[in-house]
Amino acid sequence: MSAVEDARERGRELAAALAADGVAGLIIAWADNNGIPRSRTVPVAALPQVAVSGVGVTTLFSVFDTNDAITFAAPGLQTPSGDLRLVPQLDRVTRLAGQPAFAWAPGKQVTADGDPWAFDQRSVLERTVARLDEAGYSALVGYEMEFGVFEQPQDVEDDALVRAHPGPAYSPHALLLIDDFVAAVMRDAAANGLRLGQVHAEYGPAQVELSLAATDPVTAADQQLLARQTVLAAAEAHGLRVSFAPLPTQAGAGNGWHVHTSLWRGGENLLAGTAEGPRGTAGGAYIAGLLRDLPAVAAVTAPSLGSLARIRPGFFAGAFAFWGVENREAPLRYVPGSALLGEDHANLELKVSDASANPYLALAAVLSAGMAGVEENLAPPAPIAEDPGTWKKKERAAAGIEKLPASQAEQEEALSASPRVTAALGEETLGAFLAVRRADAAWGQELETEEVLAAWRWRY
Repeated sequence: MSAVEDARERGRELAAALAADGVAGLIIAWADNNGIPRSRTVPVAALPQVAVSGVGVTTLFSVFDTNDAITFAAPGLQTPSGDLRLVPQLDRVTRLAGQPAFAWAPGKQVTADGDPWAFDQRSVLERTVARLDEAGYSALVGYEMEFGVFEQPQDVEDDALVRAHPGPAYSPHALLLIDDFVAAVMRDAAANGLRLGQVHAEYGPAQVELSLAATDPVTAADQQLLARQTVLAAAEAHGLRVSFAPLPTQAGAGNGWHVHTSLWRGGENLLAGTAEGPRGTAGGAYIAGLLRDLPAVAAVTAPSLGSLARIRPGFFAGAFAFWGVENREAPLRYVPGSALLGEDHANLELKVSDASANPYLALAAVLSAGMAGVEENLAPPAPIAEDPGTWKKKERAAAGIEKLPASQAEQEEALSASPRVTAALGEETLGAFLAVRRADAAWGQELETEEVLAAWRWRY
C-alpha cells in the first residue's frame, strides 16, 4: 500500500470512529510566529481526502503580527499570492472532552505539491530532534503553564478584570470559587491524553498553574497547544475567561510558561546530579551552551512586547543571564535529582518562556543552544544562589552577569549574533519571525505599556 493509500485508509477509519462518537469536525491547529494558535476545521466526512491532501491556507500566516495585521517585509513572503496545504497529523487526532462535537490535531504546512515548506515551524523542531538523534542524543521536555482566571463580563465590550479567585497564593482555599472549572480541566486533560503533574493556585492574583509531564520535544509542543484548547473550553463552559498572556496587566506577576528539559544519551540523563550541579561534563556543557546563547534563546522563547514587560527583576522571571541550583530568580534553574526522586529527575528549567513563543521554534532554539554546548564541551561558570537584581551594577559586572535584552531591537541583535540559534530556525523562518517582531514593535512604539498589555490580553 502506498503512503497516499495508507493515509486515505487511516482517514476513513478515523472518520468512521469519530462520526460514531458524535464528532462533527476536526480542528487542525498550528501556532504562528506570535505563539497564537490558528486553525482550520473540516467535517469528519472529509478526513479521507484531507488526510492525503490537507486543506488550503495562505502562505501569509507566517507574517501575521499579534494584531492580525500582515507585514510584507519578510523575504519570500512579500506578495499576497500563494497557497499551502495544512495536513493533519493523524497520530495526534484527539476527541476534545470539553468540546465533544470536535476533535483536534496539530497540522503541518506543506507546499501545494506536498513538499516541505521552509516556513513551517513544526518542521523546524522535527529537524532539530532528527539532528539530536543522528548525534546519539534525545531530549525530554515538560511545560509549566501559568494563567490568570477571570470572571466573564456581562457586557462583551467590558474589559474590566474581575478576579475569579481571591487567593491566598498556593492555598486550597483560593480554588474553592473555581473548583468546578479546575475539576473540568483535570478531567478533560486526562480524557484528551494530557498527563498533568499538578494544578494549583499560583503566586499572582487570580493565577493558576498546571504542569504537563515530560515527553519528547515534538509531542511536548503539540500538547502545549492542546492544553490551551482544553483550558479555554473548560473556562467557557464555566462562565470564566482565561488569560495566557505573558503579562495580562502590570499589576500582576505575569504568566511564565517554564520549559523543563533534560538531555539523554543511551538511556542516561546527562543532567543527572546533585545540589552541586550535573555530575558529568556533558550536563554542565548543556547548561553552558544555553547560558552562552541565552539572550538569543530568550528572543525566541519570550519574544513579545508583553514578554519584555514581564521580565522584571524580583519577579522570578529571570531578568539577568546566569544559572543557579534551585534558584527561582535564575532564568536557568537547575533542578537536581535526589534520593527521594532519583537522579534521573534532574532537569534544567528555562524561566524566560511564555505563551507568545511559538512552541516549536522555542524548543528548537533551546535544544540547539544546549547541544552546541555539549558538542563544544563548554564549561559553565559557578552557579549563583543569590538574586543579582539586588546587587550593584559593578558587582554584576565583576561576576560577568548582564541583563537580558529589554527591547525588540536588543533581542533582534542578540538573535542575529547567534549562529547556532539562527541556523536552527533557518533563514526563511528567521526572516519571517523577525519581520513580525518588527511589525509588533512599530505598532507599540507610541503606546503605553498598559495599552499594549490590554490589547493582547486574550490573544494567546
